[in-house]
Amino acid sequence: MIYTVTLNPSIDYIVRLDQLVTGSVNRMSSDDKYAGGKGINVSRILQRLSIANVATGFLGGFTGKFIEDSLQSEKIETRFVWLDQDSRINVKIKSEEETEINGQGPHLSDNDLQKLDKILSELGKDDTVVFAGSAPSNVGNAIYKHLIPLVREKGAQVVCDFEGQTLLDSLEYQPLLVKPNNHELEAIFKVSLKGLDDVEKYARKILQMGAQNVIVSMAGDGALLVTKEASYFAKPLKGRVKNSVGAGDSMVAGFTGSFVDKKDPLEALKWGVACGTSTAFSDDLATMDFIKETYQKVEVEKR
Repeated sequence: MIYTVTLNPSIDYIVRLDQLVTGSVNRMSSDDKYAGGKGINVSRILQRLSIANVATGFLGGFTGKFIEDSLQSEKIETRFVWLDQDSRINVKIKSEEETEINGQGPHLSDNDLQKLDKILSELGKDDTVVFAGSAPSNVGNAIYKHLIPLVREKGAQVVCDFEGQTLLDSLEYQPLLVKPNNHELEAIFKVSLKGLDDVEKYARKILQMGAQNVIVSMAGDGALLVTKEASYFAKPLKGRVKNSVGAGDSMVAGFTGSFVDKKDPLEALKWGVACGTSTAFSDDLATMDFIKETYQKVEVEKR
């Protein structure tokens, strides 16, 4: 079974307006509300791929109820720890430019964390856990140094979708996949990447530090998968970007779901690119029909 862990879920409140004028009253042209959080996005795409999964983490209040109801309406199994505080709301303003206002989220107690420990300690070698996104501020991302080894000690695989030091810290536990983008890769190694050869060079450093597979996403320039055996470049697909927020999470879902099923990194890359690209070209996370259509267009070459 695949589990997704979202420590700080949200309601993503999408607001659309022609022009945002600060210091003035703005009237939206349309709005939507979605269950948000990187792990939750992974769960939603996995479900669209007909891959069973369990979403866990922390929820609370009327906002948490909305998130759980949204997931259950999509027939996603949930095992969240419930808090006596509201889950956060993130406001995403889509106008001439995308602007985000993200909530802080609840305060986690030791007792809350122990309840999540209990859920994760029940997993085993047939499970894969996707850890994605930031933690509430009172515990910080250092909490992953506790959660990831807890899961690995039980024999489960882990997928780690983090940035910066949190990504580097996770490599000690040999994650099945990490997915930095090219800018994050530059920041990690304090370099300027000049082309695919440079991207592959530094992705292989991540591999040498412990990762089993590394995907470097490069937005409109495609994606590069590096494994111990080979590297593969997925050519970019053309389209109008509508939703950059969930594209990376969708790529993680596509790769993880396919790899857990077939253990074929090339096929997993194709599904990852199909999911990520189709979400980028959608208002919300991509539909299965659009993912299938996009999959047929994905071109991958071995380097």
